[in-house]
Amino acid sequence: MSTLKFGFLLTVVAFFSLARASRAQGPNLGRPLTPEEIRKIDITVSPDGRGLPAGNGSVSAGAAVYTKYCQACHGAQGAGKPQDQLTGGVGSLASGKPVKTSASYWPVATTLFDYVRRAMPIAAPQSLTNDEVYAVTAYILSIDGIVPADAVLDAKSLPQVKMPNRDGFVSWWPEPPR
Repeated sequence: MSTLKFGFLLTVVAFFSLARASRAQGPNLGRPLTPEEIRKIDITVSPDGRGLPAGNGSVSAGAAVYTKYCQACHGAQGAGKPQDQLTGGVGSLASGKPVKTSASYWPVATTLFDYVRRAMPIAAPQSLTNDEVYAVTAYILSIDGIVPADAVLDAKSLPQVKMPNRDGFVSWWPEPPR
């Protein structure tokens, strides 16, 4: 056998031996998450309300939360500017100029709660308490009359809110276990 062939064969054997050894050992880049760590990051809320946390918030408390954390980006009463409009547009989806807001477009109110809790305020996502998120959700929904001005939302009442476009989507979520 020539030296070149022997060197190539040795290189191939060494490569596969090292690949097998590293695969068996794993990258050793971390550890499994604890149940507490999983609980902290598993914050998804389903359309039927599964995953909503304890807490509650009123429209009046939400007005204060909105003024403090949201108004600079979303304008007075969610009218928009410099960022997206949050309110208005109800009934406009079938028109030539639909206005897609959480009030006019989203089929369930739990989506608003989930998004606010997960992503807002933009400079400090997930910094609002559950009570603050319930409150600002109530406030935003009250602007378009989806909930009354004296509403208090919580894990039981929020999934019951009837959004204007509730029947505008096909649900891909599985039926909850009975």
